[in-house]
Amino acid sequence: MRKVTWMVGLGDPYLSGFPEALKDRAGVFIEALASPQAAMVLANSDAAGPSSSQDDSAATMKKRNRPQYHPFTQQQLPACKPILAPKTVIPVLLFVGIIFIPIGLGCIAASNRVVEVVYQYETSCVPGYMLDNKVAYIQNPSIDKTCRRILKVPKDMKQPIYIYYQLDKFYQNHRRYVTSRNDKQLRSPEEVNTTQYCKPEATHHGNPVVPCGLVAWSLFNDTYSFTRGNEVLMVNKRGISWRSERGDIFGKRVFPRNFQNGTLIGGGTLDPRIPLSRQEDLIVWMRTAALPTFRKLYGRIEVDLHVDELITVTLQNNYNTYSFGGKKALVLSTAGVLGGKNGFLGRGYVVVGLACLALAALLTLLCLVFPLREEHLALRYPLTRPAR
Repeated sequence: MRKVTWMVGLGDPYLSGFPEALKDRAGVFIEALASPQAAMVLANSDAAGPSSSQDDSAATMKKRNRPQYHPFTQQQLPACKPILAPKTVIPVLLFVGIIFIPIGLGCIAASNRVVEVVYQYETSCVPGYMLDNKVAYIQNPSIDKTCRRILKVPKDMKQPIYIYYQLDKFYQNHRRYVTSRNDKQLRSPEEVNTTQYCKPEATHHGNPVVPCGLVAWSLFNDTYSFTRGNEVLMVNKRGISWRSERGDIFGKRVFPRNFQNGTLIGGGTLDPRIPLSRQEDLIVWMRTAALPTFRKLYGRIEVDLHVDELITVTLQNNYNTYSFGGKKALVLSTAGVLGGKNGFLGRGYVVVGLACLALAALLTLLCLVFPLREEHLALRYPLTRPAR
């Protein structure tokens, strides 16, 4: 203690150069050393000083970081929280079942009124001596691909009668196939040299292919013609594409160039004198399908066909589906209020309606066998909240 007192004494020459405030502080410290009681008071005051300032700063920081109160941030907005009691759930299930079943039956009836004729011809149109080598048959240009078949009308078919071609096992949704096109080139004559993403069908001897890409290159090229007795049934192929496609995607001043000029021919050819906006077979084909089995519109027959009439179909079996084991079919179909023939929507409605009725009956039976207690039946919303 004496040693410390001597080092910081007021008369010590080492303090002569310090400011007066520091000298006063040294004097207080000396007094504290001289008096143990005063030292305890000083120690308590020094310890309490920084703690008080830290508490004030912590309170200020906590107040500064506290978010502004709002019912949204506190999840206190008004909300509907119904209690799923049997007397509300069972009527809802009954209502859904009673509504869905008639809707489903109506959809099934509308689908059944659609008359459809489907003829699969990828095998029947191949000569018997080429059935073991169908790929060689379809790739040999010297073999006549004409095929005539007679179709019988099962029911009266009111015009317009839609003609579709159907392909199976053709994956138009393959990523590399879907992206093998260039929409800028299809739309603008200034972009005909833009062949990005179109490989391997991008250029021919250094010149751009228009339209480029695998989608256009694989254009379906089977053809159909129809006769009824001595009467030729005209096929109208105008308006089979969407107006938005003709006006916005395919340009009116873009004409085919170098299309199918390579050694490997993928499908149909295009008339270089007709702009792409009027090549509706191409437009329909380039609207790629999502599933490997799909139908695309070929044209319309705008006369009525009557029951048991015989229609002679002349097919040109040009498209190669034999390399990948695909199938081809010709479809004649009328249209109903819900479009073509498809019973899935109606069956889905009926199944959901029956499931709701069955669930309502099950819940009713459970309530009769295991009735709810009185306190459960008395529940109401909003529930009483505890006081804050």
